[in-house]
Amino acid sequence: MNEKLTTIRLSSDTDKELERLARARGTDKSKLIRDLILLGIKEKKLQEALYLYSKGKISMWKGARMAGLSLWQMMEVIAERKIPMPYGIKELEEDLKGLK
Repeated sequence: MNEKLTTIRLSSDTDKELERLARARGTDKSKLIRDLILLGIKEKKLQEALYLYSKGKISMWKGARMAGLSLWQMMEVIAERKIPMPYGIKELEEDLKGLK
């Protein structure tokens, strides 16, 4: 893996919480921070995909690809978060193309 060093400023409270969480997981703070950043990126991608989908700007299939999910997983997330499905013929055709 190609790695790059990045520095950030954190409040003392945040740093203490990271130390506490790292100890509880039996890992070091750097590993915990990397894991949290990856989780945050994944969630941000999902939020962006859900926002664009809810505004009718992308299909469910494109949203799933954008979020790194299968179409079925995306459907589950949309249902869990009670996001209205603006679904018409155009969206159906696009989703069917994506399944091929």
